[in-house]
Amino acid sequence: MKQVEAAVIGVGWVGGTRAEALSRTALVDRLHLCEIRPDRLAEVKALYKPATTTLDYNDIINNPDISVVYISTTPESNHYPICRDCLRNGKNVMLEKPIALELWEADELIMLAKRNNLKFTIGYSQRFNTKIAYAKKKITDGTLGKVVSVLVSRHLSRSLGKKIASRVRLSPVVMESTHDLDFVFWLLEPAKPVRVYSQGAYGYMQPVNGSHDVMFSIVTMDNGTVVMIGGGWNLPPSYPNYCGSWIEITGTDGALILDDTARDHWLNTVDRGQEFAMSTMPGEQVGEVFAGGMGPETIHFLEACIRDTPVMVTPESARRVMETYSAADLSADLNEPVDLPLTNQTISQIAEFKQKIRAGLNN
Repeated sequence: MKQVEAAVIGVGWVGGTRAEALSRTALVDRLHLCEIRPDRLAEVKALYKPATTTLDYNDIINNPDISVVYISTTPESNHYPICRDCLRNGKNVMLEKPIALELWEADELIMLAKRNNLKFTIGYSQRFNTKIAYAKKKITDGTLGKVVSVLVSRHLSRSLGKKIASRVRLSPVVMESTHDLDFVFWLLEPAKPVRVYSQGAYGYMQPVNGSHDVMFSIVTMDNGTVVMIGGGWNLPPSYPNYCGSWIEITGTDGALILDDTARDHWLNTVDRGQEFAMSTMPGEQVGEVFAGGMGPETIHFLEACIRDTPVMVTPESARRVMETYSAADLSADLNEPVDLPLTNQTISQIAEFKQKIRAGLNN
């Protein structure tokens, strides 16, 4: 059996989940972990028994035996430079979303991967959600007929939302609805988005990082399908799950409703009250099995590298999602629809919008 040496750069919540999955598979010969926090590095070293640990990601890049790298760093501004350096040095890379903070950065990463004949994918684990996979099957086999509309409503608890939003000023459409944009575009392939109209409402998150509490985006596809995606991160701390979503897909021959709110397993304890267990988007290890999409997604990328097969999420599709949520942010700011693909004018407007946001944070 062929094995590879793999590394994880950034082993916080998500990176730690990746590291655990990699530590359990026979596909990994030697595991290497990188983390800038010594205490966290010591913790994961004790848990997953890696071959090496380091505080400097250059040790990963400069190790010629490591062929597969998972980049799970925060803040998100680290994604581009670390991924760029890995691709330049011949590493196959799985990068957490977003692919980058600027479109030109995404374009450079895609170019580097192609030039060096490397596997490059983005962590959109909802494609590995069994309910989403079932929706893809029912659309592909024609059960629903022509898809007419897709509705996704996803909401996070404000405790988790604050944890995410405190890192950087990125909106809920960028940090949360991005997952839904990705899997909806996947469901509707080969259709592509041509217009976005988005609205947002301020509330609890505004003093945290200046972002909306919730954003609702209508996306028109080039085949006429209409997509409505709502995403928020302001549910009260007492809400019993981390993340819940409701999905409705209608077609000319049928409809599919998916309840992904994790309300089918309900834990109630004296100390912590009510909880919907296993309700995070990434999922978690439960004994010898993984509940959620991130475990299978992590192993899928290893297999794609070993077998030289296509990755589930192409970087080009991640760039399309990035272009769409960038348009959604601009639409909410302008209070008008934005056409896709972006023009030079709208790209310039997005740059001005980001500059305005940065100026607001510095005041």
